[in-house]
Amino acid sequence: MPYLVADDLPAVPAGERFRALLARGDIVQMPGAHCGLAALQARQAGFEALYLSGAAMSATMGLPDLGVITVDEAAFFVRQVARAGLPVLVDGDTGYGEALNVMHMVRTFEDAGAAAVHVEDQLLPKKCGHLNDKKLADAHDMAAKVAAARRARRHLFVIARTDAAASEGMDGAVARAKLYLEAGADAIFPEALNTAEMFREFARRVDAPLLANMTEFGRTPFFTAAEFAAMGYRMVIWPVSALRVAAKAQEELYAAIRRDGGTQRQIDRMQTRAELYATIGYQDYEALDASIVRTVVPTGMPQRAA
Repeated sequence: MPYLVADDLPAVPAGERFRALLARGDIVQMPGAHCGLAALQARQAGFEALYLSGAAMSATMGLPDLGVITVDEAAFFVRQVARAGLPVLVDGDTGYGEALNVMHMVRTFEDAGAAAVHVEDQLLPKKCGHLNDKKLADAHDMAAKVAAARRARRHLFVIARTDAAASEGMDGAVARAKLYLEAGADAIFPEALNTAEMFREFARRVDAPLLANMTEFGRTPFFTAAEFAAMGYRMVIWPVSALRVAAKAQEELYAAIRRDGGTQRQIDRMQTRAELYATIGYQDYEALDASIVRTVVPTGMPQRAA
């Protein structure tokens, strides 16, 4: 049903619905959804929560993932993904600044419909967590951001991400995680761990809900959701997978049009009009409009004035 119908909107705040999923005990699986259509397709596939990646938002805008987009630009994506009705975890990058900026981000994302946010301990210009030479913020400065997010939130679930494993080792990453938990983080996201043993060791040493990142073409080998759960993780994201598949398909389509002079050889790779309309609820919107605005049919021709 259309998200415009108030009775169909979730009555419970998104953050509380996210906590309820965690409380069930199964690992919460969150595929990346970079736009409203992707969010609806993920819901159709049976997922119960979604992830909105900063890299995916940036790439959708034709920009690199270097922390250059703004809070308001991110909120545009949050609003459309949240319309699918599922709790959404949003990538908050470095918080868009210092403590006051983090507080502004939290309120903006909550108002846009986010259920959770993660903030990372890098300095700007930040990088994808699986790249080299990341510059880390002072651990206490990052803890202040976590405390600011905790103070500003009404229901948002706050996850602290640490990129320290690559430069400070496991001891540094664990020490930072514990400091962020003391500052008020609800969960920890250890980024770019590269062996099963690293994942297991971090889980043994950090007593908190943990988030794993299963991105492709990075430093982490492929693990399934069940394998992450067995290693002690409560949440897993596939941040840019859907965008990568969609972008590759678009690239091949454009090449085919240039080569063939049209789309005639690509039809079997397309979602049909009927399938698209079913996904976005086209007929539901039409019915909703018809129930509100009744068409009045003219009964005769108007007469010309003399």
